[in-house]
Amino acid sequence: MDVSRFTLGLRRIDYCNGIQGFINFATSIPRNFTGGGIKCPCRKCQNKKYLHLDVVMMHLLHKGFMENYQCWYAHGEVFVSKRRMGKAVVGSTSNASNMANDNTNPYRNMVMDARMNQGNVSQCPIVEEEPNADAARFFDLLKDSDEPLWDGCTNHSKLSTVAQVFTIKSDHRLSETGYDKIIEWARSILLEGNRLKENFCAAKYMMKPLGLGYQKIDMCPNFCMLYYFENAEMTKCMTCKHSCYKPRTGRGETLVAYKKLRYFPITPRLQRLFMSPRTAEHMTWHQAHDAVDGVMLHPSNDEAWKSFNSVHPHFSVESRNVRFGLCTDRFNPFRSFAAPYSCWPVILTVYNLPPGMCMRPEFMFLSTVILGPNRPGWKIDVCLRPLIDEVAQLWSSRALTYDISRKQNFLMREALMWTINYFPAYGMLSN
Repeated sequence: MDVSRFTLGLRRIDYCNGIQGFINFATSIPRNFTGGGIKCPCRKCQNKKYLHLDVVMMHLLHKGFMENYQCWYAHGEVFVSKRRMGKAVVGSTSNASNMANDNTNPYRNMVMDARMNQGNVSQCPIVEEEPNADAARFFDLLKDSDEPLWDGCTNHSKLSTVAQVFTIKSDHRLSETGYDKIIEWARSILLEGNRLKENFCAAKYMMKPLGLGYQKIDMCPNFCMLYYFENAEMTKCMTCKHSCYKPRTGRGETLVAYKKLRYFPITPRLQRLFMSPRTAEHMTWHQAHDAVDGVMLHPSNDEAWKSFNSVHPHFSVESRNVRFGLCTDRFNPFRSFAAPYSCWPVILTVYNLPPGMCMRPEFMFLSTVILGPNRPGWKIDVCLRPLIDEVAQLWSSRALTYDISRKQNFLMREALMWTINYFPAYGMLSN
């Protein structure tokens, strides 16, 4: 079968289905069973160990079949040598047809065609693809970092200039009008043909492909509900009947909500990990590293991780699917002796990365900020709804992502593995 026309993701699905076919074939022959298990033909066991069926399946998913095990002779398949096969083909066309008909195990061909080079994902034949539309816009933005602000400029690029001016605006709380006035003055003293964006809106549109935006979501001050999606047009809480907006003091004034939730979408930031050559190759470390028996160096060595793999084999067969932990805690940004205030950041930690990277600040993503004088208590689940909705959507619908290390597009999924918090916060999150 010509598999070059298939994408890598489809080959992995075929490989997973082929392994299930191998298990079905092996279990159909009673003499294969010894002590409730069968011989494991993975690259490590090499038919020397009898293991439970679930363990055999996990070994084949992560380690692949042993080399040259094209005929399952240790599991009851009739072995036909290449020499005999060659003679039969040369001697008689009818013999060749009969031999093809004797090979009644279609799953073996499926596994060997989709075996991914003995199951090692990093060694799969790579079919290079063009970046998807979102990735292409991101890479176009990166080109701006090499484009000088004007021809001959060596100190500033088109991207670095906008980033620095954005930083000044944020640090000194400049209005958009003030930003535009500074840019208008700067463009008037720069050389003709400079590439500085003319106003705040144009600069913001230029930076949009970075995926660093956030959402402001109105919420009930008593943490009863979010004015979100189907409830976005409501002006009063369904539970406590508290108004969403503060009373107006004059005509024409903008409505101001009593409380707002800040939510930072995580999908664009996870996709950036695969678009950077420095991090893309590390996103499969959790599956590619050599584990030491009896030693836990990474959450991937934990029994909970392995149990998750056995329950969701179609998720675990794609090593680039993202697994993360959620942690949250309260702190007072105005010091303990100041006015009472509660700030609850919700942070996600990516566990695909090796231990030296997954706990570094740049790989710990802020997803939600809950601000206000009062803590959410057990109603924190209301505040986590945008995050839960996004994770659930990625689990079911997936997100098209470009992997620069393999130059391929794939469908990324996510799974929340653990929550990390001290005991009082654990009581809140468990609800």
